[in-house]
Amino acid sequence: MSARILVIDDEVAIRFTFERFLRAAGHIVATAGSYSEALEQLQTTAFDIVFADIILEDGTGIEVLREIKAKGLSCPVIMVTGDPGVETAADSMRLGAFDYISKPINQESLLHVARTALKYKTIHEEKEKFRTNLEAIFRSVQDAIITVDKNLTVLEFNEAAMTMCGLTHADQGKPFASLPQMDDGKFLEIMTDALAGDRPVEVNRIECLCENQIHRVISVRTYPLLSAQGLPSGIVMVLRDDTHVADLELELKSHRQFHRIIGRSKPMQKIYSLIQSLANVQTTVLVTGESGTGKELVAEALHLSGGRSHKPLVKVNCSALPESLLESELFGHVKGAFTGAIRDNIGRFHRADGGTIFFDEIGDVSPTVQLKLLRVLEEREFERVGSSAPTRVDVRMIAATNRNLMEKVRNGELREDLYYRLKVIEIKLPPLRDRRDDIPLLVEHFRKGFNKKFKKDIEGISSDVLQAFVKHPWRGNVRELEHTMEHAFVLCNQNIITFDNLPGDFTTAPEAVRHAASENRATDAQAILDALQATAWNKAKAARLLGIDRVTLYRKLKKYNISEDSARD
Repeated sequence: MSARILVIDDEVAIRFTFERFLRAAGHIVATAGSYSEALEQLQTTAFDIVFADIILEDGTGIEVLREIKAKGLSCPVIMVTGDPGVETAADSMRLGAFDYISKPINQESLLHVARTALKYKTIHEEKEKFRTNLEAIFRSVQDAIITVDKNLTVLEFNEAAMTMCGLTHADQGKPFASLPQMDDGKFLEIMTDALAGDRPVEVNRIECLCENQIHRVISVRTYPLLSAQGLPSGIVMVLRDDTHVADLELELKSHRQFHRIIGRSKPMQKIYSLIQSLANVQTTVLVTGESGTGKELVAEALHLSGGRSHKPLVKVNCSALPESLLESELFGHVKGAFTGAIRDNIGRFHRADGGTIFFDEIGDVSPTVQLKLLRVLEEREFERVGSSAPTRVDVRMIAATNRNLMEKVRNGELREDLYYRLKVIEIKLPPLRDRRDDIPLLVEHFRKGFNKKFKKDIEGISSDVLQAFVKHPWRGNVRELEHTMEHAFVLCNQNIITFDNLPGDFTTAPEAVRHAASENRATDAQAILDALQATAWNKAKAARLLGIDRVTLYRKLKKYNISEDSARD
């Protein structure tokens, strides 16, 4: 291998001899006759090997060695001495010299030590590169990594372990058992088992109380730590923080309800995800959907899910306020602004400062109010009625409508620029007929609420009623279902709601078909499945919802081969 070599010696003849022998072997050789000249060369050139005479005119080879070590250079330094027995030669080796060579110079010995030094440098640089890469990986991995020897003494750990487990550099070299226990000794037990079995171990979802008393869910993986000879010498333990995954799974299980919105169907899961995505985005949101689909509940969820939840949510029903009062209600007025304005009054925008303002039926506002709303959306300021002083507010706006706003734009009833300013993000709520899977869940929700309201103990609805509910078009959507349930609760004097308790217009609908025999009320497999899913497979609750006893339910489950596993498949 060709190398770049520096020869430092104050004797010209020695420098010439080194240069001739080393060049003949294919190396690139530079020479320096003094300590100061050598330092200049080291400043400008990267050398693979340095030969330095121990005694120089203006310094020593040992000083050159110290300078090279201080600069962190990786080139091996070979000392040249006229007397290999002197103490300085031994001192140079203790200070980190690779080797020494005696004068007079023998070509074979010189080239041998050069080859050896060059091989050493190559191996050392490869190891250093590997070590540096390993350290970079060790630092960058987000999982906590802790290594221990066969005595369970801590060897190394990465920054993630320090963050997750509260470890410090002082913990290196300590017995693992002496570290702060955040898991009631489970990690130590896992390590002990891994050492005893000499095999990888995987344990998922251990609940821990980590640094700063933060509750986490940790998954553990252990692997044998092997020596250079391939023999087990300890354990590598990897801790992955699965808290977020566990929270998501819990959240998905609990997504039968999101704030006050009820539903587990796919359309509603998409709505929940969209609300979460928009919770901390301050852009305007337009909620559309038929009457009774829950647009106001979506506005509440958007407000409560984000950073403005501790501030007011102010609601404005645009269709309920006369046009003559709407402007004053929204923006406030000053004393004497109009007849009856006997004092200053702040408007709803002012009350919503820092929070959220929700406009229901936004399509019903007048052109004058539309223009002012556009200014608030664009400039975050307005004037109170009767005042020219601007008032600035920090308000997030959510609007809702069951109308076709684009049609209003075409008819000249709504400003086009306001329409596009409102419709930055649109949440389209599905009608109840497009999420019929949620009907049993909504029925159970209203049953619990009305039992408290009317101080009753109604256990459920009959299977016939449940089937009719699932088939009903529900043009009034969830609101119509709620009113139907409330009507039934008022009239019901038994523990099960039947057709006799429903509104007359509902019972005459073609989808409202009752079975003749009460024994057949729960023979519909889908009704049973809906009731079980609505009650999270609580069979006692499902039986009450269907209006049958548990024995009958179990018989029907067996008959229709219904199980939680088959339903999941």
